[in-house]
Amino acid sequence: MKPLSRVAIGSLLILAWPTAHAVDGQKIFTQGGQNPAAVACLGCHGPDGKGIAAAGFPRLAGLSAGYLSKQLSDFRKGSRKQAVMEPLAKALDEEEIKAVSAYLASLPADPAPNLRRQQIAKDPVSRLALYGDWNRQIPGCVQCHGPGGGGVGEHFPPLAGQPASYLVAQLNAWRDGSRSNDPNQLMVGVAKAMTDDEVKAVAAFFAQPVSQEGQP
Repeated sequence: MKPLSRVAIGSLLILAWPTAHAVDGQKIFTQGGQNPAAVACLGCHGPDGKGIAAAGFPRLAGLSAGYLSKQLSDFRKGSRKQAVMEPLAKALDEEEIKAVSAYLASLPADPAPNLRRQQIAKDPVSRLALYGDWNRQIPGCVQCHGPGGGGVGEHFPPLAGQPASYLVAQLNAWRDGSRSNDPNQLMVGVAKAMTDDEVKAVAAFFAQPVSQEGQP
C-alpha cells in the first residue's frame, strides 16, 4: 500500500475537523439545549414566550437580549436564585445563552398601555407605581421601567403584563437577599422600603395594565 500524500492527509484532517455551526436559539426555546438538563423554555414560558400567568411564569418575548443573557448568567453564578432556573441556566453554554436570548428578544410582545398619569394617579397604589414616595426614597416604578412599565434597555425589564405572583416573588427576593443582581443595588433599597401590602398592590397594578389605562 502506498503511503498517503500530504494532500490526502490534509483532506482527511479537514473532513475530521468538527464543523462550526450557528446555535439555533429557536430550537433551544422549543426543544432544549445540548445538555439534557437544559430543557425547553416553552414548557414554562408558553409557546409564544408570553408566559403563563396562572402559574406565575413571566413573559420573555420581546425582552432585551442583553437583559435575558444577564439573568441567565446570574442564575449560573448564584446572584439570582430560583430552584428551576439555576440548574437549567448552568446546563446552557455561553453560545446557547446568547442564541436563545436573541431569539426571545425577536419575538413580538404586547405593547405597554399608554398610562395618563394626571388622570389615574388618584389612589395610593397608582401614585406609588407612577410617582413613588420620595420621603421613603422610593422612585416611581415607571421612572426606571419606562412609560406604562414597558421596560427600558438592558437593565429595566418590563413590568406591564407580567404575572402578579411573579412580580411579588421578585420584590420579595430583593427584600430577603435571594436576588442580588442589581449592579446599583437600587431594587434592594426600593423593595425593602415597601410594605407587604404595597408589594402585592403594585404587582397587581402592573399585572392588569389595561384596567389602569386612562380615558381620553
